[in-house]
Order: sequence, then C-alpha cells, then structure tokens
Amino acid sequence: MPKSGKKYRAARDRVKPETKYELIDAIKLVKELSYSKFDGTFELAVKLNVNPRHADQMVRGAVVLPHGTGKTVRVLVFAKGDKAREAEQAGADYVGGDDLVEKIKEGWMDFDKCIATPDMMGTVGKIGRLLGPRGLMPNPKSGSVTFDIAQAVQESKGGKVDFRVEKAGIVHAGIGKVSFSAEKLNDNARALFDRLLKLKPSSVKGSYVKGLSVSATMSPGVRVNYNPLMGEVV
Repeated sequence: MPKSGKKYRAARDRVKPETKYELIDAIKLVKELSYSKFDGTFELAVKLNVNPRHADQMVRGAVVLPHGTGKTVRVLVFAKGDKAREAEQAGADYVGGDDLVEKIKEGWMDFDKCIATPDMMGTVGKIGRLLGPRGLMPNPKSGSVTFDIAQAVQESKGGKVDFRVEKAGIVHAGIGKVSFSAEKLNDNARALFDRLLKLKPSSVKGSYVKGLSVSATMSPGVRVNYNPLMGEVV
C-alpha cells in the first residue's frame, strides 16, 4: 500500500480522530487543511442505516444547493418540438434525439447532466447501459424526466445535485468549492442533509443516520456531530 504524502499526513495530524466537530467548525477546519493548488471540490459524506440491495431502501434524489456548486454544468436534453425549443431557450447546451443517441454510441460524453421528456425515454433507453454507469441516466425521482424542461435546465445550471446511496450505504456529494465561504458551504451542506432526512425510507429500523463527515478533494475527512441537524428524524 502506498504511503500517504507528507502534506496529507500533516493535515491528518491536525484532525482529532475521535472528535465529532460541529458542522461549521468542521467546514472551517477542512478549508484550512486543504492543500491542493487548485480550487478543490468540497464534499459531504453521509453514512445511512439502509441496505441499497432492497428496493425500498434505495435512497436517491436531488437538491438545488442555495449557493450552487461552483461548477460550469453542461446540460444535454432529449426533447422534440416545442419542448426542444424550450430547452434551448432555457440554456441547454445540447438538444436533440436520435442524433445525440448516435453520437453517444460513438463515445461522445461531453456533458454533465442529462434530462429527457417522458416521451423520449424510449429513445434514451437505447443508451441506458452507457449513461447508467456514469450516473447520467434520466430518472423521474431526480426530476430529470419531466415535461417542465425549462425549470429542469435552469436548476441543473444553477446548482442542482443528484445523489444516490452507494452499496456501502453512503451518500457522497459535492456541495461547492473550497474557495466558498464557510457560511455558504454550511448552507449547502444543510440543504443536502435536510433533503436526505426527508427521503428516509419507512422500512428503516433504528437510527437512519450513522455518520457524517466533510472533506475536500485533497484533505482528510473530518467527522461531524450530526445530532443538532436531525430535527425530529432519528
């Protein structure tokens, strides 16, 4: 196993491994610990007490972060007729149907979000095996299969984050850039966490949330005391 770099070890040594920091304090600490020369992504990781192998415990959804993600998002829309024009007017980067399917089949994937009107899902299904593994397959639960194309495009451009629980029961999501103020990152983190709480499956027994941490592209993770964020959810 490769050894950790000197900068990483120095950053890790500043974190008290058994301490659960208050959210704003954890965010401030990660900002101090981030040592990348570029503006790294600030990430939130939530460990949930769910088993994603059970369909009724697959937690997935989306949230529009109040301060955006800090990224330029390229949006592709599968639509036709008036809905295609609506997508173009809303700022979609690519709009089409079978023409885009053929491009994607040939290996073109220069987009970050994929949205489709319901009547185009038969067309999109032809490339599901290409979009699915990259997390790009449109899905009604995330709001990316809709006739309200203008709103979907604007939300995607404005900081909408899609998420789904992984096999280990963890949700990872970028909530901004390290250069964001601690207050903005705090707002974004709370927005995502609140959304996760609302998606608690009814079949979950015991505590829903098992752990919460924040980190940056190049920083150790910092554990967060999530109890004050829970509200009435346990």
